[in-house]
Amino acid sequence: MRTRTGLSYPPLQPTTFSSGNRKRKLHVAADRPFCRKRNKHSSDIKTPISDLFDSLPDDLVITILSNLCSAASSPSDFINILLTCKRLNNLGLNPMVLSRASQKTFAIRAKNWTESAHRFLKQCSDAGNVEACYTLGMIRFYCLQNRGSGASLMAKAAICSHAPALYSLAVIQFNGSGGSKNDKDLRAGVALCARAAFLGHIDALRELGHCLQDGYGVRQNITEGRRFLVQANARELAAVLSSEAASSVAASRSCLTWNTHPPHHRHVTGSGCPLLSDFGCNIPAPEAHPASQFLAEWFEARGGSPGNGLRLCSHVGCGRPETRRHEFRRCSVCGAVNYCSRACQALDWKLRHKMDCAPVERWLDDNGDVADDVADDIMEES
Repeated sequence: MRTRTGLSYPPLQPTTFSSGNRKRKLHVAADRPFCRKRNKHSSDIKTPISDLFDSLPDDLVITILSNLCSAASSPSDFINILLTCKRLNNLGLNPMVLSRASQKTFAIRAKNWTESAHRFLKQCSDAGNVEACYTLGMIRFYCLQNRGSGASLMAKAAICSHAPALYSLAVIQFNGSGGSKNDKDLRAGVALCARAAFLGHIDALRELGHCLQDGYGVRQNITEGRRFLVQANARELAAVLSSEAASSVAASRSCLTWNTHPPHHRHVTGSGCPLLSDFGCNIPAPEAHPASQFLAEWFEARGGSPGNGLRLCSHVGCGRPETRRHEFRRCSVCGAVNYCSRACQALDWKLRHKMDCAPVERWLDDNGDVADDVADDIMEES
């Protein structure tokens, strides 16, 4: 092919591309121009679908998990979150999430107790969860018989103004639990009860009222003691009404009834203030704390006895065992039941014992006097 000036183009030669030992020839046709491969439009390209959950920041996910964990109604609610995916498993064990876990999250059944459950409670207590500190402290002190570690965990919760922990430490001081009879500190028990009562703990308020009535660890003040007992009854009724009002009106009417002819019990003695059920108002039993439920199930699975010659508190919602013989005081009328505190005695009297209590003669020796070995093991009915 020639140009206008008469010159000729050089002949076309095949273009060779070399790559290592491999060679590839590209023949360009002389009669048609070189054409590039047409690019595909963006609509033809398939892009991978991204997961929107992975784009969420960790801080936002941790905040959501904290709110869910604080509202959990059972351990399974929290476990299901951990089993969802690997990311939720890692973020669900964040200290911020564990520190806000509710007490229902630690409602572990005694039959399901394992080392992994122990480690989970320890991890929650290390994160600063006061409910976990109290629950693990009760389990270690009474079930695993690790007195020092259990008491320190309950003290850690009590420092954070945890009312059940304060009351449990008061019971330990009143009974000298974990030590001898000489280790009782009544004044410390009254101080702990007063702090728990100030925080709204009903059992602590009732225990403080009995201490003031009897002069037990504090100067006797019958009028002030009765006022505290009436206040405890009023708070108990208010707690029942508020909990039932949240569910339904029909349920509250079925659970709370009033008898026009209240029963009269022949064995009610002393100057104590009777509970509202003694006036004909039938109040359902309060729900026991998960730690108390664990203690009751733990010793029930072991024959209902914490050891040789040791007894459990007769109140079904307590579960505390004796740590030495004759640590708890018995009923002064029948002697068939024993209680760790006056609050447990008052609650059990309202629920069932007032129907079963009957005087017996086994408390008297041959001369008609109370035996010396059980003289300190008697609790007056009120």
